[in-house]
Amino acid sequence: MLALRLTRAARPAVQLRRLLVTAASAGTGFLLLSSLGYALARPTAPGAAVSRLAWCVVPLAATVYLALAVARTDPGTRPRPGLSAVGLGPARLMAVSVLTTVLSCGLGSLLALLLFLQLRGDLAGTPLGGAAARFLATDRSLPLPAALTLLTALPALAAAAVAVALRPRDPRPPAAAPRPLGRFGAYGHPTPRETFGSYGRFAARPRTSAATQQGARPPAAGATTTTTGEPGPNGGEVNGTEVNGTEVLDADDAGALSRRPAPAAAPAGLPWGISAVAAGLAVQAYSGRPATTPALTHLPAGAVGVLAGWALTAAGLVLAAPGLTHLCGRLLQSTRPGALRLLAGRVLMAEAPRIGRPLGVACAAVSAAYAMTVLYQGPAASPGPLTALGALVVTGCTVATLLTAAVEARQCRAETTAALLRLGAPPAMLRTAAVLRATVLLALFGPLTLALAHLAAPASAH
Repeated sequence: MLALRLTRAARPAVQLRRLLVTAASAGTGFLLLSSLGYALARPTAPGAAVSRLAWCVVPLAATVYLALAVARTDPGTRPRPGLSAVGLGPARLMAVSVLTTVLSCGLGSLLALLLFLQLRGDLAGTPLGGAAARFLATDRSLPLPAALTLLTALPALAAAAVAVALRPRDPRPPAAAPRPLGRFGAYGHPTPRETFGSYGRFAARPRTSAATQQGARPPAAGATTTTTGEPGPNGGEVNGTEVNGTEVLDADDAGALSRRPAPAAAPAGLPWGISAVAAGLAVQAYSGRPATTPALTHLPAGAVGVLAGWALTAAGLVLAAPGLTHLCGRLLQSTRPGALRLLAGRVLMAEAPRIGRPLGVACAAVSAAYAMTVLYQGPAASPGPLTALGALVVTGCTVATLLTAAVEARQCRAETTAALLRLGAPPAMLRTAAVLRATVLLALFGPLTLALAHLAAPASAH
């Protein structure tokens, strides 16, 4: 009931993303039912039916990826302060996200079943004939348990992916540093020893309390005062001396203030991604091209090698995309950057793991679409309506996932954006930084996608 209420009370943008998941689920469910109908119409050709069912894995994975991205950007299921007191902890919110995903995918699968039954003529009207009769199996009865089994695969996989990705994580405190050992195994000093002259440099006078300093007169020029009891960076106190109005911290306090959180490390998948892309292109080049353009359901040995090369190249793009995005941010803020380039570069470096993988998936989908276009151009047999539907589902899910990842990144930096606006940053500069980030990503990934598509297409079409 809570999931239904959150679904009904969501904003229009959230409802639009859920409708996209429903539409993708309907397209994938129709492809699954079409493979079942093809198997019913041709019981003597089980290999072709298995090949059609195997090709449905690609739109199935794209739809699950889209459902996961939509669930992560749902604002109604995010943990908020005070929700645990009313029973809406992280585990309950994760369960609500899973139920919402199941509702969206289940509705799409139900629409696919109704459309398939309508085209078969089981509900009303006359069944379709011609080429559509090959996958509708209008002369045979549809086994309902088999159809329901295929249709429940997508909601189950999407729910499992959302549950794994949004599972509650218990943050553990970092392990304490080991205490140093002195001579003969004795415990050493907990604080570093003072070097020669450190007392004279940082503590020329004994420290006095803040209450004693309240009634004291202001120091003369050149005088040195000692301050104590000021809040430090970690909630403690900072002690030091003050010379002509300038505070000089003690050695230990200066070391504490000089410690800054380490920047986010670069994604580690860039070398592996480049290696996978090179290996995929090599596999495609050595596989050669078959004498005739193969059908997607009857692949010869050479075409299977080309398909394996495509899959390896796509996996390499997905692995290398976060590292390339991080590299774009680092290059953007090089050579004496201003405030605009520095802001855009730091945001790209911070959001590289979040938007890199959807960007890599989009590049892989565009490269595969170009290669398929080159492979089936000319007098060769054009792909059928089911192939076009599968390509539409995969392309739509890829673009929608990329846009959803951009929305998630914007939600994650909402506090930073609000802080910049409070500090006086003009909104035009933030918009310009967003345009600059998009331009830099397009300038890198656009030529890279075209180059990989041109390298992959001649290996399979020339």
